[in-house]
Amino acid sequence: MQSSPTFQLPLFKQNDLKRVVNVASVPFRSPFRYPGGKTWLVPRIRQWLISQSVKPAVLIEPFAGGAIVGLTAAFESLAERVLLVERDPCVAAVWKTILGEDGEWLANRIVEFELTTRSADAVLAKEAQTTRDLAFQTILRNRINRGGILADGAGRVKHGENGKGLTSRWYPETLQKRIFDIVQIRKRLTIIEGDGIQVMQEHADCEDAVFFIDPPYTAAGKRAGSRLYAYSELDHSELFSVAATVSGDFLMTYDNTPEIEAMARQRTFQQVAVAMKNTHHAQMTELLIGPDLAWLR
Repeated sequence: MQSSPTFQLPLFKQNDLKRVVNVASVPFRSPFRYPGGKTWLVPRIRQWLISQSVKPAVLIEPFAGGAIVGLTAAFESLAERVLLVERDPCVAAVWKTILGEDGEWLANRIVEFELTTRSADAVLAKEAQTTRDLAFQTILRNRINRGGILADGAGRVKHGENGKGLTSRWYPETLQKRIFDIVQIRKRLTIIEGDGIQVMQEHADCEDAVFFIDPPYTAAGKRAGSRLYAYSELDHSELFSVAATVSGDFLMTYDNTPEIEAMARQRTFQQVAVAMKNTHHAQMTELLIGPDLAWLR
């Protein structure tokens, strides 16, 4: 069997790829605590986007989630505009609210809310009547659930940071500022609630578009994605096939598994393992996959 390019890239600075990025050095821009978030990847995202021969007309993030990559591109003008795609209606509601006319309302609602077990229960027991109400419920759940998990069955924070319990991840002033900051640049961002693969297909012929693809990690029987995300079902083979048709550049992140390596190798994509730390601070690697990873030199 042909060996994987993952381990045959002498042009890459292996020492750099093995060094875990200090996420404290990266601006935290998203209002979400997102399992599988890509804050650790931001320095390499900058490197990738700056390496483009011309500034991309649009960066498309088909699995937006906490959208740290899209936010980075928008804040740092690494692309002319950013298109976020999110299938989960709860997560999409947050982005619709912030990027629409109710961003300031959401920021102020968070600051004005006095978080207790009783007040949280009261808010979450109601059926949201508006998009902005759903957005607030989603941020609240994201901040009081263990690990920020929004999927059904997620448990709440009990002891939390320094014994603060339910309020240990509720930083209202910080969240308000992050939302206000995004509101200031919202003209650069667009949100679509829909299927990420379909949006990729619709933009496949756009040579001036680039794609950052970070799907739920459910390939090869992985259960983590289905446990962490409400909308985790995905045809990974189709995603790889669609990526092979896009005219613009793309960067994909995935679990470092033989099955993923094989799918990338079948389509002659380059791939390389990079160091990161998971939410339990254990060092591990993820795969970066793309048509040409020479920018990692």
